[in-house]
Amino acid sequence: METTIPILPCRTIQSVLDFYTVLGFEVTFQQKSPNPYAVVERGGIQLHFFALQQYNPAEAYSTCYIHTDDVDGLHKVFRARLKAAYGRIPTRGLPRIGPLKDTSYGMRQFLVTDPGGNCLRIGQQTSQDQHHRPAPKEPFARALHYASLLADSKEDLAGAAKIIDRALRIEDEQPTPVQLLRLFVLRADIAGRLGDEDTAKSALTRATAIQLTDKERESVRDDLERLEDLGA
Repeated sequence: METTIPILPCRTIQSVLDFYTVLGFEVTFQQKSPNPYAVVERGGIQLHFFALQQYNPAEAYSTCYIHTDDVDGLHKVFRARLKAAYGRIPTRGLPRIGPLKDTSYGMRQFLVTDPGGNCLRIGQQTSQDQHHRPAPKEPFARALHYASLLADSKEDLAGAAKIIDRALRIEDEQPTPVQLLRLFVLRADIAGRLGDEDTAKSALTRATAIQLTDKERESVRDDLERLEDLGA
């Protein structure tokens, strides 16, 4: 049986180890010289790290995918541990944790980015078909589809913001309350990550004011959880 283990870069080993310890990982190996190197483990997850002095975490592209059979449970545990350690749930900058989302390619997932800029995509398969579904034709669903892809998969925050702002300016059609809440929550998330505090605050205020039925609230529980995190 073969096992694949990612070896991820960082500027300093200790800050990365401290972060993963917060998430419930155990440091199982650490070498300080001649080359800084460390290993963390949690359940069946094993991650290796090496330090580079000239490395810039803000410009990192390193990532790996972690499959789990309980993505909701893992997300809940990580959120709780981060809030206990930091007094809030980090949603921007480094480190940060993203929202749970059902993707268009048959995965339910969330993203965690560590102090080294490494992005962990943690997901649970929800469909045997792993191909991207066609984009919705309805304008607001289509805007949510593409804005989410740009923000989370492409890290094109400015492009995602333009898509949402364009959708919110449509005058001859109106989004449903669920669509409107999802648009404002995603817009607030993007604005916060861009450092646009005024837009983030405005979007959060408008999202909070939307009235939903119990059934509608259940259908957007992931977005409501993210709204809570962003407003903390």
